[in-house]
Amino acid sequence: MSRYVPRLLHVPTPELAARELLRMSVDNYGIVEMASKMLTLCVQFSQLECRQANILKQEMLSLGGDAAVARGTVACSIVSTDCVLIGTPKQLKRLCQKLKAQPFGLPELAGELDRLLARVALAPTVWKTSRRSFPLKRPLIMGILNITPDSFFDGGHTFDPERAYEKAVQMEAEGADIIDVGGESTRPGAAPVSVHEEMDRIIPVIERLAGTLKCAISVDTWKSAVADRALIAGAEIINDISGFNFDPHMSGLAASSGAGVVLMHTRGTPGTMQQNTKYDDLMGEIITGLHTSIVRAREAGVSGDCIAIDPGIGFGKDASGNLELLRRLAELSGFGLPILTGPSRKSFIGKALGRDRTDDRLFGTAATVALSVSHGASIVRVHDVRAMRDVADMAYAVMHT
Repeated sequence: MSRYVPRLLHVPTPELAARELLRMSVDNYGIVEMASKMLTLCVQFSQLECRQANILKQEMLSLGGDAAVARGTVACSIVSTDCVLIGTPKQLKRLCQKLKAQPFGLPELAGELDRLLARVALAPTVWKTSRRSFPLKRPLIMGILNITPDSFFDGGHTFDPERAYEKAVQMEAEGADIIDVGGESTRPGAAPVSVHEEMDRIIPVIERLAGTLKCAISVDTWKSAVADRALIAGAEIINDISGFNFDPHMSGLAASSGAGVVLMHTRGTPGTMQQNTKYDDLMGEIITGLHTSIVRAREAGVSGDCIAIDPGIGFGKDASGNLELLRRLAELSGFGLPILTGPSRKSFIGKALGRDRTDDRLFGTAATVALSVSHGASIVRVHDVRAMRDVADMAYAVMHT
């Protein structure tokens, strides 16, 4: 695995650019000079040697771009520095060529930068499962089917298998592309459920739905034993909130089955995740975590066109963190993979709007779905399929037609 992991930055305003430069310890003069320049294309490398960063800055300046580095980099008075390359795609491509003749590991760095630029330039066009290929010409709607007694939204309304079946059929009729079936609540503070209890809740429903629905079925679980049974029953996607971090057998199962996978970022388990929601660098930690999950999946043999990523809205993030995540969602396009978001009816919407009741968060959810699509999401996971089908399609039409 390469030592250099470039990260796309999305800073649409000078204020956000200044905040990112301040976090890097750039001096005040540099912040004033470079914040407005960062409204082009920005790529960040972390923990470079000063001599590497100085060459990068010199080369970018020679190309008409720039690079932001920490105070003390020029004099090499610090051990290492983050470096944000600021320029047009053309300038960054030319940088890759120039770095091939440079020392200090910069040719390897150039290779990683070149691959990142290629991923950003070509958005994913397909997401494969074990049973079909989804063209990503319009947003996919994943309808939520919680077969639990303690769902944060419906309070267990679909815990009854017959009601769960009827709800799934309704969501397909309303435009769902995928029905995501879960048997263990992942709301903050939720208690864990045993493998056998989780299976007892979801397997009969999946088996029945697989014989009825034309849309895809996803299983929302982090347990490989549950996922295995669900795939046999008719599911074709594994939606793992842990990003293959909780169960060491999940990545192998995903590879051998050919299932589509959703790798999510979280910090801690549902029972503990909201106890620590402070980040020094929210997007940096999310991107690092997702990168680790993707590497684990690929090393196990999961095909790249079967992987989607989810930054984990509401999982180990506070309200302001969730808003920042949505604002900077486009940074995840650097992976070149379909992006899924799941903001539906969540508490950060209630906090922003002063809506304590989940029933009062429909319009807030609509705004987050529209912004998700406009910032690059290919899949949205929602409770209200009919309404969010229209919202997602309209946002896509504005951005792409």
